Amino acid sequence: MSRHEVPRLKPEPRPEPQMMGACQSGGCGGTAPARAMPPPPTFSEVRVNGIEIDPEAIAREIQHHPAPDADAAWREAARALAVRELLLQEAHRLDLSPAGDEERSETDEDALISELLDAAVVPEEAGEEECRRYYDADRQRFRTPDLFEASHILIEPDGDSPGAWSVAGIEARRIAGEVGDDPTAFATAARELSTCPSAQQDGSLGQVRRGELVAEVQQAIEALSPGETCRRPIRSSFGWHVIRLARCIEGHVLPFEAVHDKIGDMMAARAWTMGAARYVADLADRANIEGILIEPEAGA
Repeated sequence: MSRHEVPRLKPEPRPEPQMMGACQSGGCGGTAPARAMPPPPTFSEVRVNGIEIDPEAIAREIQHHPAPDADAAWREAARALAVRELLLQEAHRLDLSPAGDEERSETDEDALISELLDAAVVPEEAGEEECRRYYDADRQRFRTPDLFEASHILIEPDGDSPGAWSVAGIEARRIAGEVGDDPTAFATAARELSTCPSAQQDGSLGQVRRGELVAEVQQAIEALSPGETCRRPIRSSFGWHVIRLARCIEGHVLPFEAVHDKIGDMMAARAWTMGAARYVADLADRANIEGILIEPEAGA
């Protein structure tokens, strides 16, 4: 969490990101049976030291708090705004004012909260020994990714019919058989026959990492030996791919000296986040908060 964000004292459920290749999409057919709508959430008044949080503000805030149901989303939104109001009240009590930076992109209230937290939360910097222990505990975390230098020839079907896909597959197999493992023949065929824009670069996909290509193509690339062309074309949602692997560059664990500063910054950010959570929890303990519960995160 950056120092420009209000600390959230309870983790929010977030959807897992889906990695997809370009133009990849999915869906399902049919119509789902109608289901009864769940009852609306029960909204209570939320007050911080007698100041009510505007219900309309909570409704607007809900969009930033994905949750399994409307009640949970409302609670997370109300909690976030209650924490914000708590911090603003404390900043006003201390007679703080936002730094006079005309180029800042944040609002005056956000700047005021930043001033408060920067003054109140000063985490200790991680020492050399602590950073070294963190590095030794999980060195694989600091491993560079494997890189695959690959090329492909894309043969798209002339339509969506099974026959069109079959014709394209036959053509792709013919090309794979003719070019073999000859890089010059592969490059020539890519320029003349591939329907992918990479044809202009002899079919080169460049150096790719895991997750950057559709799964079928990535798996085929990793199954090849350097200098080998896959004799069996791979089908994806785009068409048939004739794939060649030029070389594989294996990742390696970076030395401690190369990641020392990164580890220090990461540990400092984590310490600041935990310190901010403790600070807000302490403010909440001394405040009169109605309608929502502010709980510190585990371990904070």
